Amino acid sequence: MFNIIGATGNIGNRAAEILLGRGEKVRVVSRDAAKLRPLVSKGSEAAVGDLKDTTFLTRAFSGVDAVFAMIPPDYSATDFRVYQNEVGASIANAITRSGVKYVVNLSSQGAELPTGTGPILGLHDQELRLNGLPGVNVLHLRPTYFMENLLMNIPLINEKGIAGSAVRGNQPFAMIATRDIAERVAEHLVRRDFNGKAVKDLLGQRDLTLKEAISIIGNRIGWPELKYVQFTYEEASKGMMAMGISPDMSRRFIEMSMALNDGLFAVGRPRTAENTTPTAIEDFAGTFAAAFEATAHSKAA
Repeated sequence: MFNIIGATGNIGNRAAEILLGRGEKVRVVSRDAAKLRPLVSKGSEAAVGDLKDTTFLTRAFSGVDAVFAMIPPDYSATDFRVYQNEVGASIANAITRSGVKYVVNLSSQGAELPTGTGPILGLHDQELRLNGLPGVNVLHLRPTYFMENLLMNIPLINEKGIAGSAVRGNQPFAMIATRDIAERVAEHLVRRDFNGKAVKDLLGQRDLTLKEAISIIGNRIGWPELKYVQFTYEEASKGMMAMGISPDMSRRFIEMSMALNDGLFAVGRPRTAENTTPTAIEDFAGTFAAAFEATAHSKAA
């Protein structure tokens, strides 16, 4: 049996479905039982509770062959680092108490850096925390910038006819579709092909700039003139808070944008056949188009 944290998110949900499709037994974790029902209907076992509750999490990990571990984002957190440390420590303690021997941990590009990366810093801490667990085999997957992050532009496109963020539009960097991450997660859980403490980069299909990505998406959604605009850090922060993201989380996202602009992570990373994944931005543009069209239908209704 495999345990999946974050089973209602893009990566965890897809990984659980892949495993279930292979006939594997899967236990999925969430605070919201209703959101787990689609996976339960496909044969998974639900574990409903709070990730900060180590006793609950220990029970959820008991009897499993391997765990997919991650710290789900909490965009409303008043202090995101405190939240990350609480959840991260609970996961690590539950791994020890339950006797789990294999963990695939969702980390990030930039997790090797001890400062200046915003929310990624909590994943740096979690790597160190899991590396300190004796007798546990841990694989840290370090994917790059999610293509799904581009979906946050849909309200801006609808309202102002542009896309944008605080990241430079001409900075080429690696981008990845979350479905490719999920494929690797499921593969490593089943094969358990890692020993000790290991790290693997996942860099997507190719490097590209946000101007290039938005141009491709614009053509796919029928907006060939769609432009990418770089906002000032202050403008971007205000925009995020207007979307309901906490001031602390907004500040951390700005720090991450600064690091990306400065090329501190995900920029110029050496590519290999192993760390390059198949989904291109042209493929993801279809996903974006479907989400964009859904908002149009919602507004019409």
